[in-house]
Amino acid sequence: MDERFLVVGLGNPGPRYAETRHNLGFWVVDRLAGEEGLAWNERGRAFVARWGSGWLMKPATFMNASGEAVAPFARYYKIPPERLLVVHDDMDLPLGRLRLRRGGSAGGQKGVRSVIENLGTDAFDRLRIGIGRPPAGWDAASWVLSRFAPEELPLAQRAAETAAEAVRVWQEEGLAAAQQRFNGLDLRQQEG
Repeated sequence: MDERFLVVGLGNPGPRYAETRHNLGFWVVDRLAGEEGLAWNERGRAFVARWGSGWLMKPATFMNASGEAVAPFARYYKIPPERLLVVHDDMDLPLGRLRLRRGGSAGGQKGVRSVIENLGTDAFDRLRIGIGRPPAGWDAASWVLSRFAPEELPLAQRAAETAAEAVRVWQEEGLAAAQQRFNGLDLRQQEG
């Protein structure tokens, strides 16, 4: 079995976006890089960190062009779609919920759509991290680019921490094991 893999955290580059809901994917790969003592290096249109036989990646493009960073890297290093995990925020899940799956539509997530379009396949794995639906009066774009409210932040941080654990299980044991451990988990029930 090919041991090469790529874990991509989706987000927008720059300090303006660092704390926003849309950058949860960056939070997860930053956490993994920190825990492993890995250094980020610019390569092409992304920041990458070597992690064992694979890589962590933060595209240096904006979210909607994520695939322009992911696809050339995956092709160059011959990473098969089933060894690609894209970690991203998802409005269709409440904050505190994670979901892993392989394939399917982008579900309105423009970064995922860009990866599908640029790779020419949807047969890669995704780790979706819930951010919940926008409140009344908010449009989706404003919601994903907003910061977590102070009362939401601890749960968001715990979701990123748990997602990092899910990435480790995916990398070491595979998608099915990660799904079994994390798909039913509701971090909101563990509060207090």
